Amino acid sequence: MKKNPWKTKSIQKIYSNPWILLEEHQVVNPNGKDGIYGKVHFKNKAIGIIPLDKDLNTWIVGQYRYTLDEYTWEIPMGGGPLDIDLVESAKRELKEETGLSAAKWTLILRLHTSNSVTDEEAFVFLAEELTHGETAFDETEKIEIIKLPLTQALAMVEEGTITDAISVAGLLKLEKIKGI
Repeated sequence: MKKNPWKTKSIQKIYSNPWILLEEHQVVNPNGKDGIYGKVHFKNKAIGIIPLDKDLNTWIVGQYRYTLDEYTWEIPMGGGPLDIDLVESAKRELKEETGLSAAKWTLILRLHTSNSVTDEEAFVFLAEELTHGETAFDETEKIEIIKLPLTQALAMVEEGTITDAISVAGLLKLEKIKGI
């Protein structure tokens, strides 16, 4: 493990809501100079799920993303509270957004979404042995659900239709795992 070359002089909380905390750090940088660093702390883990049936079909969700001012396609995902088991959060998100439940769960990827400004940690699960049920969208969600062959979702990554970083990374990892 490498030693941290940064020194923190002070931390000031700038803004907080139920999802994020924004901090301003006064620091001494690795070259010994005074500096400033902004940090966005996420209050949940990012949880992505790739449901996959025995015929290699998957489900993606479309929704309007306020921060981007754009409609996006992505794998089912959401926030998992820090004190809740990751698989339990994944089960909840999959059911909420697609109505699906899975008997088999495999963690396929852990990643950091933008490590220069945030401590967000993301996990992508493969969900298999699926059962269909009812969705339970959050009040902030208006989601469109599409079932499609995994190869078509991968093509959407290649053509730039799926641009969400967690979705792209998870689908490309699954492509490698499945040897598609």
